[in-house]
Amino acid sequence: MKTFNGIAISPGIAVGPIFKIRKADISFQRKSISNPQMEWLRYQEAIAITKKQLEDLYSIIKRNVDEKDAEIFHAQLLMLEDPDLNESIHQIIEVDHINSESALMDAVNSYIANIESLQDEYLRGRAIDIRDVAKKVLCNLLNIKESPFDGLCQPSIIIADDIAPSDTAIMDKSLVLGFCTVKGGATSHVAILARSMGLAAVAGIGSDILNVSEDNNMAILDGDQGLLVIDPDNHLIKDALFRQNIAIIRQSQNRLHANDPAVTIDKHKVEIFANIGNEKEAKEAIIAGCEGIGLLRTEFIYMQSDHLPTEQEQYCIYKNILDIFGMKPVILRTLDIGGDKKLPYFDLPKEENPFLGQRGIRLCLAYPELIKPQLRAALRAANGHNLHIMFPMVADISEVKAAKELISVCYKELNKEGTLISPSIKIGIMIEIPAAALIADKLAKEVDFFSIGTNDLSQYTLAADRTNASVANLASAFHPAVLKLIQKIIIDAHALGKKVGLCGELGSEPEAAPILLGLGLDEFSMNPVAIPGIKSVLRQLSFENTQAFVNSVLQAPDSASVKKMVRESFPQIF
Repeated sequence: MKTFNGIAISPGIAVGPIFKIRKADISFQRKSISNPQMEWLRYQEAIAITKKQLEDLYSIIKRNVDEKDAEIFHAQLLMLEDPDLNESIHQIIEVDHINSESALMDAVNSYIANIESLQDEYLRGRAIDIRDVAKKVLCNLLNIKESPFDGLCQPSIIIADDIAPSDTAIMDKSLVLGFCTVKGGATSHVAILARSMGLAAVAGIGSDILNVSEDNNMAILDGDQGLLVIDPDNHLIKDALFRQNIAIIRQSQNRLHANDPAVTIDKHKVEIFANIGNEKEAKEAIIAGCEGIGLLRTEFIYMQSDHLPTEQEQYCIYKNILDIFGMKPVILRTLDIGGDKKLPYFDLPKEENPFLGQRGIRLCLAYPELIKPQLRAALRAANGHNLHIMFPMVADISEVKAAKELISVCYKELNKEGTLISPSIKIGIMIEIPAAALIADKLAKEVDFFSIGTNDLSQYTLAADRTNASVANLASAFHPAVLKLIQKIIIDAHALGKKVGLCGELGSEPEAAPILLGLGLDEFSMNPVAIPGIKSVLRQLSFENTQAFVNSVLQAPDSASVKKMVRESFPQIF
């Protein structure tokens, strides 16, 4: 028996045999060529074939499976047509007189090296897509056609270095029990896929797993704790199966009461909102029982486009989402991009430390042409709805005042144009920088509400990248230092009658529910899948008891102690 530790990226328990993904042998030799023009034509033919394959995948997945999954292949089509990358390949063929295979991989490896040096989790995850596209082009250059899932004939736990989007599109999902990868993080394609399928997944497991495990070895995959156990004994298997069955029964019961309010046993009500990024997720959130949207991630509209989205394009997207929610509140987060989150069509200067650079509200204030069309579109779409606008990455009061002034300018422009707009929009900010938490009493005077982004707040407070497997155990929002910051934020906001929500991953953690409830959090916002479960947990708690509990838990020395105290004090929720 051997246990491997990784990053828990999708909850659940899987028990079954292992299946290791086999990669096709796409080795090639570096060759000199005498006719660069003919070689460039050969490359263009491979591009045309790959484009047709991706278009077919996009159509099939969109029609038969999931529109969100299909968007991955639309994004890959954009990568395939990237003029800078293709020009780089063309130049290598012309100048170095080498074969297309070598030119392709030289250019792609250089491109990926630049992306993987960035600290942004989302963009690092896109390196997987670029590799996937390059692999498809390479296979077409070499005339190779092989599925990595050949041989998968029984429900299994999939183990791989990484899993590409095009691989998952062709796999038989009925034969997948869970995913375990050496690479990847919370926003990787595998994480998104696993959560949408309701399957356990663990990433960052370490490359040793590829050598230790063999096909058909029995394993337990624990997506709650980030563990993979190879060749477990019968006692562990029985325990895992028992936990799995309990979870299935609980999920079914929770879904039956998904639309019931989250009211504690002593009649304290908490609002349950959803984090979404598009119209499809908005519909899923309604079904899951959300009472509003706590985080509408607008950056995906920009990152999945090959041009700066126009005001009208954004208006249509926001209007469609708002129509789904009627008068339920929808909190739109303004463009959260910049630094290491590059837009291919918007040239930004290189930064030495982009994670601490010009991003979020800082970027938008530096480039008003980015945010003004978004604000105008939001104000127009808000007419007849309950839209709130929220600014990310705030560290200073001057940023809030400047952002509010931009909204005022947009209001005046639209009024002058005779456009119907909402008479009043609530304005809020994300608290995700320790500095903002420490001056929350001052910031609360400038805005209508706060939303706590625990993912970044934890990373900045603890100086630990939560996507880095070697320090992931440190980057915990359960750390008493992070919880004390959350307490201060809520106290300062409530002192001025302002509401506080939380839209980080902590909001979907059952272990966090008693703590956040006791701290007085007004609104929990989370992935739609997690809503029924968190509602159920809150209904089993007493607001009064959790308030008393918080006083002791904040004195704990570390994250592990906090979690242990929760489990010992509230066994009924597990």
